[in-house]
Amino acid sequence: MDVRRRSSLKAPLHKLQIPSSPAASLASPHHLMIKTPKKMLLHDHDDDRVDPHHSPKASDALPLPLYLTNAVFFTLFFSVVYYLLIRWREKIRNSTPLHVVTLSEIAAVVTFVASFIYLLGFFGIGFVQPFLTRSSQDDVWGADDDDEEEDVDDLLRKDDTRSAPCAAAPSPKPKKLVDPVVDSAPLSSEEDEEVVKAVVAGTTPSYSLESKLGDCRRAAAIRREALQRITGKSLEGLPLDGFNYDSILGQCCEMPVGYIQIPVGIAGPLFLDGREYSVPMATTEGCLVASTNRGCKAIYASGGATSILLKDGMTRAPVVRFGTARRAADLKFFLEDPLNFETLALVFNRSSRFGRLQSIKCAVAGKNLYMRFCCSTGDAMGMNMVSKGVQNVLDFLQADFPDMDVIGISGNYCSDKKPAAVNWIEGRGKSVVCEAIIKEEVVKKVLKTDVASLVELNMLKNLTGSAMAGALGGFNAHASNIVSAVFLATGQDPAQNVESSHCITMMEAVNDGKDLHVSVTMPSIEVGTVGGGTQLASQSACLNLLGVKGANREAPGSNARLLASVVAGSVLAGELSLMSALAAGQLVKSHMKYNRSNKDVSKA
Repeated sequence: MDVRRRSSLKAPLHKLQIPSSPAASLASPHHLMIKTPKKMLLHDHDDDRVDPHHSPKASDALPLPLYLTNAVFFTLFFSVVYYLLIRWREKIRNSTPLHVVTLSEIAAVVTFVASFIYLLGFFGIGFVQPFLTRSSQDDVWGADDDDEEEDVDDLLRKDDTRSAPCAAAPSPKPKKLVDPVVDSAPLSSEEDEEVVKAVVAGTTPSYSLESKLGDCRRAAAIRREALQRITGKSLEGLPLDGFNYDSILGQCCEMPVGYIQIPVGIAGPLFLDGREYSVPMATTEGCLVASTNRGCKAIYASGGATSILLKDGMTRAPVVRFGTARRAADLKFFLEDPLNFETLALVFNRSSRFGRLQSIKCAVAGKNLYMRFCCSTGDAMGMNMVSKGVQNVLDFLQADFPDMDVIGISGNYCSDKKPAAVNWIEGRGKSVVCEAIIKEEVVKKVLKTDVASLVELNMLKNLTGSAMAGALGGFNAHASNIVSAVFLATGQDPAQNVESSHCITMMEAVNDGKDLHVSVTMPSIEVGTVGGGTQLASQSACLNLLGVKGANREAPGSNARLLASVVAGSVLAGELSLMSALAAGQLVKSHMKYNRSNKDVSKA
């Protein structure tokens, strides 16, 4: 933030210059002004203004221009260094003690120290000038009354409730000391101000700022300021700095004005398939990480959990239309004929090194045909990969079926980002089952309940209760809680939480009723470790924590499959802990303790 702007905002009320008498008021060119280092906020006589560019600089104290001063000190420094080295060599040759110095050597040493100190200040006064300006302005304008400064700051931070845009200049009002304005980040130059005005006026499209300016951070700042002026609403609290906007250009988010902050907690260690994992969870729901962590503790104390990958394949299902149902059926028989699969696979696989066609299943609705292509996608989640392969096949089919009318490359028979029985039955993405046997003493000491209560609750809640509700893939306590948190932390598509949270939780007493066998079956976990949000710095760090960052070159696809197993293992821990809290009657108590805040966040 510009120092001069900040100093002007922090000018306390007692620094207002008010004429001591009516005569002085008439003699003065201004009735009232607020003293700021950059300019005066004037009322009554707006034509008389102090030069906004006139402000003291540290370099003004130098007898020479700044670049000449730097040149002089550079020359002095290297000259005296050369002179002292020559003298040092001569003394060594003549066996003269080094501590015996002449007057010229003393002057050279003093000059060396002075020039070194100057150069040590990061090559001149120009670099440290902002810091000197800040301190000098604070001394001039003062900050001795903290209470009054805070009052002014609070007033300036309030949202602008005027109907006019925040950039509009208010009409002069002699009795009004400070007008509420939308607090916004200062623009770096007059050129940026012109761009903002063009965006507000509609002559420059907001979406084109990145391409026109060539600077993604600058484009976001200008778009943010224009948005505040157009809406009259403040975006204070939405961070702008501290994010690499170049990393999202053309792939993650369009027209950014900032970024949101979601805290990341760690649950674990999760002992899964003989390895320990610290599971990152991004969430704003209290108790979620703590509850999952308790489930991980119970699994660890019982010897760990085991996961099995049942299937790995992403799907895309275009819809095509024919003149008759007979022609739609003809294409269905052609696609499902095993003799034609190899040819179709060759056409499909041209789209990617990792995309390999696995199967094609068709469904006819009148004269319309839905074709569900399923393929492996390596370590990518794979939606773009499978879509390109499907397009290749559709182009190939046009030769033999010229009357085929492609309505859409996605006909919702995939099915993506929607609860669907086809995903629940056939699977989509990674199909995983994860199980563990929890010992009786762990159920009592860690989970604070008993095996019989857990089995009964699971049957009546997760199975019977969900069936009564007509649930589709929702035969669980809160699988989507854990899936969403892990998805956000690791850069997955949050919308795919819909089908990725399809889960059935099973609990059964084993070993003569003493221990608990618990399992989660999740047929459609859609994850990847490359592409999309996985490349962002924060999400990439969370993937690295799990050991699945990027693509696995030795075994393509193994990182994404491992991530799906970790998701299922985390869901297992979350289900185990929440069901135990319900069985023991601890849910309300724990949420009142950890998920209820008495803090007024509006004043935070």
